[in-house]
Amino acid sequence: MGLREKAALVAPCGMNCSICMAFLRQRNRCPGCRGPDAGKPPSRWDCGIKKCATFEDGKARFCYACETFPCDRLKRLDKRYRTRYGMSMIENLEHIKTEGLRKFIRNEEARWACASCGGTICVHDGRCSSCGTTRDDPDLQL
Repeated sequence: MGLREKAALVAPCGMNCSICMAFLRQRNRCPGCRGPDAGKPPSRWDCGIKKCATFEDGKARFCYACETFPCDRLKRLDKRYRTRYGMSMIENLEHIKTEGLRKFIRNEEARWACASCGGTICVHDGRCSSCGTTRDDPDLQL
């Protein structure tokens, strides 16, 4: 996958869709938040951030460009991900803003790479999508 495709997997909210359970699954793979809506999970996971007027009008690619950054919706999402998965959307966005998308993608690839096989560790269950090694495995050095 090239840089353009990887960049398309970084959602407006700062989520790296390439580490999402819905993207990593083999069947009915989600195309990512910026992809077509047809292959996305059920509407209960419908993203209000993507539907924000800032993105619909094409004024910005990421939430950090919005005058209300971070909005309440993003703060709630960030809190849920920090609490459940140890990952911050707001930190991701700040990194993209200061360091650039290319560097963010490189860091994410290293951060979420399985030490056992090089596959991708899923943010949601901490399991490698290739070999099944879990983040809690004492032999795994993440």
